[in-house]
Amino acid sequence: MSSQDEQFPAAAAPEPAAAPAEEGMTWWYRWLCRIAGVIGGMSCACAGLWNCVTINPLNIAAGVWMMLNAFVLFLCEAPFCCQFIEFANAVSARADRLRAWQKAAFYCGMAVFPVVLSLTLTTLFGNAIAFATGVLYGLSALGKKGDAISYARIHQQQKQMDEEKLTGTLEGQA
Repeated sequence: MSSQDEQFPAAAAPEPAAAPAEEGMTWWYRWLCRIAGVIGGMSCACAGLWNCVTINPLNIAAGVWMMLNAFVLFLCEAPFCCQFIEFANAVSARADRLRAWQKAAFYCGMAVFPVVLSLTLTTLFGNAIAFATGVLYGLSALGKKGDAISYARIHQQQKQMDEEKLTGTLEGQA
């Protein structure tokens, strides 16, 4: 080893950083989110194509946006579907580094825009699964549910603090 390696051991052997989106997510929940994203992309693509077969310009704009949503969902959740695009793996790797709440906000925002643009059954049902994907990521951002024992302990501590404050004010008045 050189003297620089001895001085800076962290720089000599960098460790891969864990992805923030995968912290606290079980493997099956991660796969559930990915599968929901792929199914959401398929529903957006089909409904977007169907929405474009009209003469109403707002429906056409919503349909094009839905197909763009489908492309982004495929690109982020299933890059193997976009092997013909050179930057697909880079985009997927960047999307994997996002936190769960960021993915949730992005996917839900993407799914709401066509519905606001043109409120029809096609846009509602076409974006429902894409929105559900965002909801799944949002639920994973909330974290695991706590157990009843810790909640009871917290409640007991708050109750004791309230009693101490009450007795302190009563003693101060006397």
